[in-house]
Amino acid sequence: MLDALFSSALDDSTLSFSSAVITIGLAILLGLIISLTYMKTNQATYSQSFTLTMVVLPVIVAIIILLIGSNIARAFSLAGAFSIIRFRSAPGDPKDIAYVLFTMASGLACGVGAFGYAVLFTVILCVLMFVLNRFNFGGKKSQQKTLKVTIPENLSYEEALNEVFHTFNIPFDLKKIRTTELGSLYELVYNVTIHESVNQKQFLDAIRTRNGNLDISLTMSPTTEY
Repeated sequence: MLDALFSSALDDSTLSFSSAVITIGLAILLGLIISLTYMKTNQATYSQSFTLTMVVLPVIVAIIILLIGSNIARAFSLAGAFSIIRFRSAPGDPKDIAYVLFTMASGLACGVGAFGYAVLFTVILCVLMFVLNRFNFGGKKSQQKTLKVTIPENLSYEEALNEVFHTFNIPFDLKKIRTTELGSLYELVYNVTIHESVNQKQFLDAIRTRNGNLDISLTMSPTTEY
């Protein structure tokens, strides 16, 4: 029974209306499931255009496979047609690229008639993504940030904030020093690693007591140019 369920439903090379409707309908359903999984596991960063694309992409791939079938001439014709199209986009997030491949694989499975396998691997991968997101797999407990501090000229820039860094157990690396206000002030740029347990407000308040309440800037992600 299981062998019959997971065997290809389109072994016949003749394309019929009923098989095309089933294929397209299942591709849409699987695309919706994958898109909803992406939305639930990326609630802060997902975009509407990308979620809509994940619904449509399995259908497009399934239709292409249905049209090609086992006809070699059609395969070469479609390859020539698609070679004219150029896709230009900035490299995306690796997770987004994985979801694109995921949706294409589900559409491919639907197109060749392997409906059982299409549903099986879609459910398994969606559950896997939920589990990995739930347990924050690969998440870091510390973040790399850029700290810019202005200090008066009477403070030694080499040791001005060392005591504060050691008190809060924050690894640091002094990357740049420059003078401002005609040499009366120094601007120090650090790369710091802040653990999630560190109270950032207390950390910045401690720096303010050292630099006389001059300018302080803590960038959420490190910058390459200063």
